Amino acid sequence: MNYLLRLNICLIAGLIYGLDGIADDLIHLTIPAAGATFATTDTLQCDVDSGADAQECLAGLRWTPTDFEIRCEAADKDRGDLLIRFDSPVDTSNDVNDNVSMEWYVARDKERQPVSARAVVVVHESGRGMTVGRIFAKGLCAQGLHAFLIHLPGYGNRRSETSGKVEFILSGMKQAIADVRRAKDVVASLPFVQNDVVGLQGTSLGGFVTSTVAGLDRGYGRVFVLLAGGNLADVVQSGNRDAAKVRAQLEAIGITGEQIRELSRPIEPLRLAHRIDHNNLWLYSGKYDDVVSPASSLALAEAAKLPDGHHVELLADHYSGIVYLPMVIQEIRRKMDDQPKNP
Repeated sequence: MNYLLRLNICLIAGLIYGLDGIADDLIHLTIPAAGATFATTDTLQCDVDSGADAQECLAGLRWTPTDFEIRCEAADKDRGDLLIRFDSPVDTSNDVNDNVSMEWYVARDKERQPVSARAVVVVHESGRGMTVGRIFAKGLCAQGLHAFLIHLPGYGNRRSETSGKVEFILSGMKQAIADVRRAKDVVASLPFVQNDVVGLQGTSLGGFVTSTVAGLDRGYGRVFVLLAGGNLADVVQSGNRDAAKVRAQLEAIGITGEQIRELSRPIEPLRLAHRIDHNNLWLYSGKYDDVVSPASSLALAEAAKLPDGHHVELLADHYSGIVYLPMVIQEIRRKMDDQPKNP
């Protein structure tokens, strides 16, 4: 039986037989089954910005809000409890890539029953295995939050012969920004999710996507950025290790210098950073990071005017920062429990 139909039946029965009947029946409700669908709509509100540059950036990223469908599929082993699917707001004419997927890690009580709780959308790093993203998703779920690991364009279930190519890394981030923002409305429409505050967490590549999403509108009530910042083009052109690999791959197909800057400009977080709800964004950077330099993180913190305590500098580089993940996950849990702060 459709979940929402069953819930309505419970509510009607409660009106007839009393609230105790509702409580008893709701206890036995489960997460949606594979094949279930839900209808929802975009709540994107990209207000007109007084700055010409920001307005140009918003014009390139916004889409016309519309109704759309959420589809539930069976999850692969060790990939959450359910796979959530929805159409990307950006059409690239690649059916595999444009069918967005999220792994849902369901919050449960001590008896392993699903519980009502707030949720966090997790945006993974550049690694094909999405290892850090899954660590966050599983860790947040263990802390009692619903966690949703979204697969970025060209990753996971969205990888195809064309979408996985290096030349789509930067252009794919534009679609990723739209997908991640739409994901908020997907998550808020699902059962067991307390939709008053939905959180967003992104690491490295996912952190840059997350930073730009935070500047679109105030859709997400909490935002957590790890090992990312602003000046994306400088990171690609000057960063070591992962950034250097991407740079070499781009150079191998003739994309260099000014071309990298032009491809990065439509998705540059600093262009929208002044729009960020700085009271509800936290940035964690690495003091010795040589992939995303401390200057990149500081640029975002300054442009967003983050309050004291909202930019946490970890004594780590881009990789050793993994030792701080338990601490960051616990901090996210505490901040997700807090009441919303006024902008």
